[in-house]
Amino acid sequence: QVNGVAELHSNILKEELFADYLSIWPKKFQNKTNGITPRRWLRFCNPELSEIVTKWLKTDQWTSNLDLLTGLRKFADDEKLHAEWAAAKLASKKRLAKHVLDVTGITIDPNSLFDIQIKRIHEYKRQLMNILGAVYRYKKLKEMSAEERQKVTPRTVMVGGKAFATYTNAKRIVKLVNDVGAVVNNDADVNKYLKVVFIPNYNVSVAEVLIPGSELSQHISTAGMEASGTSNMKFSLNGCVIIGTLDGANVEIREEVGQDNFFLFGAKADQIAGLRKERENGLFKPDPRFEEAKQFIRSGAFGTYDYTPLLDSLEGNTGFGRGDYFLVGYDFPSYIEAQARVDEAYKDKKKWIKMSILNTAGSGKFSSDRTIDQYAKEIWGISACPVP
Repeated sequence: QVNGVAELHSNILKEELFADYLSIWPKKFQNKTNGITPRRWLRFCNPELSEIVTKWLKTDQWTSNLDLLTGLRKFADDEKLHAEWAAAKLASKKRLAKHVLDVTGITIDPNSLFDIQIKRIHEYKRQLMNILGAVYRYKKLKEMSAEERQKVTPRTVMVGGKAFATYTNAKRIVKLVNDVGAVVNNDADVNKYLKVVFIPNYNVSVAEVLIPGSELSQHISTAGMEASGTSNMKFSLNGCVIIGTLDGANVEIREEVGQDNFFLFGAKADQIAGLRKERENGLFKPDPRFEEAKQFIRSGAFGTYDYTPLLDSLEGNTGFGRGDYFLVGYDFPSYIEAQARVDEAYKDKKKWIKMSILNTAGSGKFSSDRTIDQYAKEIWGISACPVP
């Protein structure tokens, strides 16, 4: 048997990578969308929210039958649930703020929007787009009057993850996040409205603090490049709203939680090859906002380190380490526009909490219990051996 780990991934394997193989043995191909364990990724790491879920569902059986979470949908507008949900989220945000202070010395405001991207540092996962977005946001804040700034949604952008030892551009991205943070966080004009933090030594234990405390989570890989992703499932389960592309399991998460409860942007998987071809043919016209963000970094605003090799990866039309293979430039305008929609939505606390509840309520499909059950029945041909 050959199986992909998310619907989109399985389709790409069948249509592209193994098309010849599929024509001979079509029955050998299956899809098994990944899952996560609700025991660790909600019950254990987010006790406050877990207690609320159990109270409103009137059972704790959701820990072994995650589909029961759909029962929260009927309370999505309930003011009492909203108040409890907001209190649980604030407790998780305060715990996260304490962790950030302990490990970085940076003070962050639990009343700001906590925006988190934690995953392996890689060009296809586009932490570079995230930090370019933060640079653009910082530049716009600097250009505003004090009165204009007061209307802005305050935001704390956190990035965490490990870069492989010899992956130079990944290392440069880590340095850039730190350098941008050093300037932004110490700028008295704007640091009430924006902080940028690199979370060091990312691992599962750190994720158990970050994920419950997150409100917006970035899953922004170039469409067609992420096999599935599972941290996206962990974030949704904890009532976090995703900003993302139609890539990996994002596609299915958006279907389950509802498209109104997901901030979508970017090119789709079937457009990518054509967009790369257009770029090779010199037809790409960069958005002025994209140029502005890159230029601001090149100006030395964030210190003396030479980011030319990193920024050069986004320039030119083709060639190794050039030509923006991961389409940061193409997706940047729709990314910035999606972030503006996030800012507006967050101002409406009632709307945001409802989105949060509906993300948790729609996460049932993403239990690893379901995944393993499908492997057992459809691939391994084995049945469960329950503990007596």
